Amino acid sequence: MSFNTNKLIVFSAPSGSGKTTIVRHLLEQTDLPLAFSISATTRASRGAEKEGVDYYFLSPEAFRSKIEMGEFLEYEEVYPGLFYGTLASEVKRLWNENKAVLFDIDVMGGISIKNSFPTETLTVFVQPPSISALEERLRSRNTDTEETLQIRLSKAQQELNQAQAFDEIVINDDLSTALSETEKLVRSFLSK
Repeated sequence: MSFNTNKLIVFSAPSGSGKTTIVRHLLEQTDLPLAFSISATTRASRGAEKEGVDYYFLSPEAFRSKIEMGEFLEYEEVYPGLFYGTLASEVKRLWNENKAVLFDIDVMGGISIKNSFPTETLTVFVQPPSISALEERLRSRNTDTEETLQIRLSKAQQELNQAQAFDEIVINDDLSTALSETEKLVRSFLSK
C-alpha cells in the first residue's frame, strides 16, 4: 500500500486518557511511515531525557527569540516562563525523511496545527469513558499530589469541552478497541 507522507496526525487528550500509549502503538507499526514530532520546551531535562530525542531544551530567552522569528507552528506558555511548542523545522525534517508527523500535544496546540495545515492534518481527540474513570486512572498512577490531581481534573474538563473541534474522537474505554480504531483512522488518512 502506498502512503502520502506529507501529513500531520495530532493526538490530544486529557492527562490519563491513554494518548501516549496509542501514539507508541502507532509508532510500533513498522509498515506505517510515521515519525514522532519532538517538542521544544524551556523546562529542565528530567532523568535520562536526551536533547533532540525527548525534547529540544531551550532557555526561555531562546524560546522567546524563536517565537519572535516565527519559528514555531504552535506554542504555549503553560506557566510563566515554562513554554512548550512545535518547531516548523521539526516538521520539515521529518517530511524530508518521507515520514508523516505524529504529535502528542495539548488541545490548543492541536487546534492551532489544524488551522495552519487544514488539509494535511488529522486531529484525533482521545477521550476517557468518563471523568470518574479518568480520575481513577490518574490516582492509580500514584504520581500526583492531591492538589496536582485536582488541577489535572479541572484542565481535563476544559479539554473535554474542546473535543468537538477535532476531526475524530476515540473513546478509550477499551484499550485494544481504541488501538484498532486509531490505527484504522491513521491508515485511511495516509492513504488519501
